Amino acid sequence: MPIKSRVRTVPHYPKQGIMFRDITTVLKDPIGLRATIDELVRRYKDVKIDKIAGIESRGFIIGTPLAYALGVGFVPIRKKGKLPAETIGHDYALEYGTDRIEIHTDAISKGEKVLLVDDLIATGGTAEAAVILIEKMGGKIIECCFMIDLPDIGGRARLEKRGHKVFALCEFEGD
Repeated sequence: MPIKSRVRTVPHYPKQGIMFRDITTVLKDPIGLRATIDELVRRYKDVKIDKIAGIESRGFIIGTPLAYALGVGFVPIRKKGKLPAETIGHDYALEYGTDRIEIHTDAISKGEKVLLVDDLIATGGTAEAAVILIEKMGGKIIECCFMIDLPDIGGRARLEKRGHKVFALCEFEGD
């Protein structure tokens, strides 16, 4: 059974008109979770990757077992103030206001090949901020990997415009 069929759609969450794509139904299903990680391992097992960087918090859930299976390190990219050691950060625009993500200054060494992982790509603002942080550290983005792409919202195009490859296990158009 494909991953897409295991994703729950929650209408009008968090506000009217939004069709929220909920991956918790995939995560709670041992077959769905295994299929997700196994498919990503198949895609990246022959690719030279030094680190997987996961965006808080669902990128941790997918990125950590993928890093384990590939035998590489995992780097968390977190919201402001959540990492205990020295960090660098990047502010980015939201629909109303700004947000900031951070990474430890010793997380990625210059020249390391990094796979960026998160659950979903919508507008691409957070993913783009993560890419900027990784590049500031001297990391080379191998690909930006997501469980779900909402292509009509433009995040994929935003990352591709920056010259990055984007992969998603499934797409939900029109949302």
